[in-house]
Amino acid sequence: MFRTLIIEDSYLYRRLLKETLQARFPKMEILEARDGEEALSSITLNPPQLIFMDIKLPGESGLELTQKIKEQYPEITIIILTSYDLPEYREAASQYRANLFLSKSSVTKEGILTLVESILSQHSSNMK
Repeated sequence: MFRTLIIEDSYLYRRLLKETLQARFPKMEILEARDGEEALSSITLNPPQLIFMDIKLPGESGLELTQKIKEQYPEITIIILTSYDLPEYREAASQYRANLFLSKSSVTKEGILTLVESILSQHSSNMK
C-alpha cells in the first residue's frame, strides 16, 4: 500500500490536505505528524513513500528534518509545501535534498493531485 505522511503544524491545513488526497486516492494510507519528533517516530514504524513537509515546524525546521530523513531513507519523495516562497528557502530545500518545493499560495488542489498521480505512477513503474 502506498503511504503518505503529512508533516504540518497547522491542524486545519493537515486535515484539508488529507481529505483532498483521500477523496482522490481512497486506497492510500495517509499519516499525519505535527512536528519532527512525531514524524520521525512515524517514519521509523512505517516508512512512507511520500512526505509533504512544512518548513516551519515546532522545534526542528522542516529543512533539517528533510535532511535527516533523506540520510536514512533516500528513496522517500519529500515535497516541501510552505507559505514561505522565498528564493533562499527554495535553494535551501534543494541543498537539504528535498525532491520538490511548492508554495502553498500558488499550488492548486488539482496541481497537488496531478503531482501525486505522477508520483504514484512512477512508484508503480519502479515496483515492476
